[in-house]
Amino acid sequence: MKSPVSPHQMVLRLATGASILNSGLSKRGADEDTAMGVHGMAVGTYPFLDKVDPVSFTRALSAGEIALGTALLFPLVPNKLAGAGLSAFAAGLLGLYLRTPGMHKPRSLAPTDEGLGLSKDLWLLGAGLSLVLESCERRR
Repeated sequence: MKSPVSPHQMVLRLATGASILNSGLSKRGADEDTAMGVHGMAVGTYPFLDKVDPVSFTRALSAGEIALGTALLFPLVPNKLAGAGLSAFAAGLLGLYLRTPGMHKPRSLAPTDEGLGLSKDLWLLGAGLSLVLESCERRR
Protein backbone atom coordinates (compact mmCIF):
# COMPACT_ATOMS: atom_id res chain seq x y z
CA MET A 1 0.00 0.00 0.00
CA LYS A 2 1.41 3.37 -1.05
CA SER A 3 1.63 6.09 1.61
CA PRO A 4 -0.58 9.14 0.95
CA VAL A 5 2.32 11.31 2.11
CA SER A 6 5.04 12.23 -0.37
CA PRO A 7 8.68 12.30 0.76
CA HIS A 8 8.88 16.11 0.90
CA GLN A 9 5.72 16.23 2.97
CA MET A 10 7.04 13.56 5.32
CA VAL A 11 10.16 15.63 5.98
CA LEU A 12 7.93 18.54 7.00
CA ARG A 13 5.75 16.28 9.11
CA LEU A 14 8.73 14.59 10.80
CA ALA A 15 10.29 17.92 11.80
CA THR A 16 7.10 19.43 13.18
CA GLY A 17 5.72 16.19 14.62
CA ALA A 18 8.88 15.30 16.51
CA SER A 19 9.12 18.80 17.99
CA ILE A 20 5.49 18.87 19.12
CA LEU A 21 5.56 15.29 20.41
CA ASN A 22 8.67 16.10 22.46
CA SER A 23 6.98 19.19 23.89
CA GLY A 24 3.93 17.16 24.90
CA LEU A 25 6.00 14.41 26.47
CA SER A 26 8.03 16.94 28.46
CA LYS A 27 4.82 18.37 29.98
CA ARG A 28 3.32 14.95 30.76
CA GLY A 29 4.66 14.70 34.29
CA ALA A 30 4.75 18.42 35.04
CA ASP A 31 4.77 19.34 38.73
CA GLU A 32 2.39 21.91 40.16
CA ASP A 33 4.84 24.82 39.84
CA THR A 34 5.48 24.06 36.18
CA ALA A 35 1.76 23.66 35.54
CA MET A 36 1.09 27.02 37.17
CA GLY A 37 3.70 28.68 34.95
CA VAL A 38 2.33 27.13 31.75
CA HIS A 39 -1.24 27.94 32.76
CA GLY A 40 -0.33 31.49 33.83
CA MET A 41 1.14 32.31 30.45
CA ALA A 42 -1.91 30.88 28.67
CA VAL A 43 -4.34 32.78 30.92
CA GLY A 44 -2.54 36.04 30.15
CA THR A 45 -3.49 35.61 26.51
CA TYR A 46 -6.69 33.58 26.81
CA PRO A 47 -8.44 34.80 30.00
CA PHE A 48 -11.27 32.24 29.76
CA LEU A 49 -8.69 29.58 30.74
CA ASP A 50 -8.58 31.07 34.23
CA LYS A 51 -11.51 28.81 35.12
CA VAL A 52 -9.44 25.69 34.34
CA ASP A 53 -7.26 24.11 37.02
CA PRO A 54 -3.55 24.62 36.10
CA VAL A 55 -2.64 20.93 36.48
CA SER A 56 -5.66 19.84 34.42
CA PHE A 57 -4.84 22.43 31.77
CA THR A 58 -1.23 21.29 31.50
CA ARG A 59 -2.27 17.64 31.29
CA ALA A 60 -4.76 18.47 28.53
CA LEU A 61 -2.15 20.53 26.69
CA SER A 62 0.32 17.67 27.01
CA ALA A 63 -2.23 15.16 25.68
CA GLY A 64 -3.11 17.46 22.78
CA GLU A 65 0.53 17.94 21.83
CA ILE A 66 1.18 14.19 22.03
CA ALA A 67 -1.87 13.49 19.84
CA LEU A 68 -0.91 16.16 17.27
CA GLY A 69 2.74 15.14 17.20
CA THR A 70 1.77 11.49 16.72
CA ALA A 71 -0.72 12.36 13.96
CA LEU A 72 1.99 14.27 12.12
CA LEU A 73 4.44 11.38 12.44
CA PHE A 74 1.92 8.72 11.35
CA PRO A 75 1.82 8.79 7.53
CA LEU A 76 -1.68 7.34 7.22
CA VAL A 77 -3.20 10.48 8.74
CA PRO A 78 -4.14 12.63 5.71
CA ASN A 79 -2.11 15.79 5.14
CA LYS A 80 -5.22 17.92 5.16
CA LEU A 81 -6.19 16.70 8.65
CA ALA A 82 -2.67 16.80 10.09
CA GLY A 83 -2.11 20.24 8.54
CA ALA A 84 -5.38 21.61 9.90
CA GLY A 85 -4.47 20.45 13.40
CA LEU A 86 -0.99 21.91 13.10
CA SER A 87 -2.36 25.22 11.79
CA ALA A 88 -4.86 25.53 14.66
CA PHE A 89 -2.17 24.72 17.24
CA ALA A 90 0.24 27.22 15.68
CA ALA A 91 -2.43 29.93 15.59
CA GLY A 92 -2.87 29.51 19.34
CA LEU A 93 0.87 29.82 19.90
CA LEU A 94 1.06 32.91 17.72
CA GLY A 95 -1.75 34.39 19.79
CA LEU A 96 0.54 34.02 22.81
CA TYR A 97 3.29 35.83 20.93
CA LEU A 98 1.10 38.67 19.71
CA ARG A 99 -0.89 39.24 22.92
CA THR A 100 1.70 38.70 25.64
CA PRO A 101 3.39 41.95 26.70
CA GLY A 102 7.12 42.05 26.09
CA MET A 103 7.22 39.36 23.40
CA HIS A 104 7.60 41.81 20.52
CA LYS A 105 8.92 45.33 20.15
CA PRO A 106 6.43 48.21 20.56
CA ARG A 107 4.44 48.93 17.39
CA SER A 108 6.30 46.11 15.62
CA LEU A 109 6.05 42.38 15.02
CA ALA A 110 9.82 42.01 15.51
CA PRO A 111 10.51 39.85 18.56
CA THR A 112 12.27 40.93 21.70
CA ASP A 113 14.85 38.56 23.19
CA GLU A 114 12.08 37.15 25.42
CA GLY A 115 9.74 36.66 22.45
CA LEU A 116 12.17 34.97 20.09
CA GLY A 117 11.13 31.45 21.10
CA LEU A 118 7.43 32.10 20.49
CA SER A 119 8.01 34.09 17.29
CA LYS A 120 9.62 31.02 15.76
CA ASP A 121 6.27 29.23 15.97
CA LEU A 122 5.36 31.04 12.79
CA TRP A 123 7.10 28.20 10.94
CA LEU A 124 4.55 25.79 12.43
CA LEU A 125 1.73 27.81 10.90
CA GLY A 126 3.52 27.85 7.54
CA ALA A 127 4.05 24.09 7.69
CA GLY A 128 0.44 23.40 8.61
CA LEU A 129 -0.96 25.65 5.90
CA SER A 130 1.42 24.12 3.36
CA LEU A 131 0.09 20.65 4.12
CA VAL A 132 -3.53 21.81 3.85
CA LEU A 133 -3.03 23.86 0.68
CA GLU A 134 -1.01 21.19 -1.11
CA SER A 135 -3.65 18.64 -0.23
CA CYS A 136 -6.36 20.88 -1.71
CA GLU A 137 -4.26 21.58 -4.81
CA ARG A 138 -3.58 17.88 -5.47
CA ARG A 139 -7.32 17.14 -5.52
CA ARG A 140 -7.96 19.58 -8.36
